[in-house]
Amino acid sequence: MYRITFCLAASFVVVGCATPLTNYQPQIRQISEPPINTINTANIGDRMLSQGRVVDREALYFPVTQKTSFQHTIQQGYFPKRGESDEYEQYGISNESGAGKVIDGPLSDPTQSLTLRKTDNAICVFTMYNMNVDCKTGLDFEKRNWATADTNSFQQTLIYNGKVGSKINIGYREFSGDMARSAFSNEVEYDLQDSNQIGYKGALLDIVDANNQMIKYKVLKNFNTQ
Repeated sequence: MYRITFCLAASFVVVGCATPLTNYQPQIRQISEPPINTINTANIGDRMLSQGRVVDREALYFPVTQKTSFQHTIQQGYFPKRGESDEYEQYGISNESGAGKVIDGPLSDPTQSLTLRKTDNAICVFTMYNMNVDCKTGLDFEKRNWATADTNSFQQTLIYNGKVGSKINIGYREFSGDMARSAFSNEVEYDLQDSNQIGYKGALLDIVDANNQMIKYKVLKNFNTQ
């Protein structure tokens, strides 16, 4: 009886030693949105203008929190790709907004990443001791492209905050990576009776229409785009 119990436990916990996979390179791209000379609409709280750098990468997305076969819990969110071999794809755990987490059970080794086994689409927990453990098929997940702020990038945005009388309120935000820097945030009022064109830090917009729910505008210049 002792031998049977031990073998069952081992089949749940230990799958085999593995090597961390780190051969995947995400794509970095510059964004400047919306395009120049386009007419766009934004609601209150929406971004009107964005410029900066983002990282595009493959990721596993878990739409709901799920349990593995033994004692791990995979929380809802994204797990960015780290690398790939003939047998496995490996996905890391990130601290970025929208990232998923893995909660370890009381008897488990700390989780380092998740591994997708190609033969049967099983999700395995990859521990800090380079072990693929606690594999389970049938989990609800999908592969998605995940665009996030580059941790070394500088991003700028304009946000519509509404209209009172003939004046509109525009919020300006600077981001370092994906964290807003409050010291570089500002709000500015523009009186549309003076001019329908508004500018801030090189950006120039032509306001077509605005009310306390939405704003319609044409992009003439982005922050540093002619």
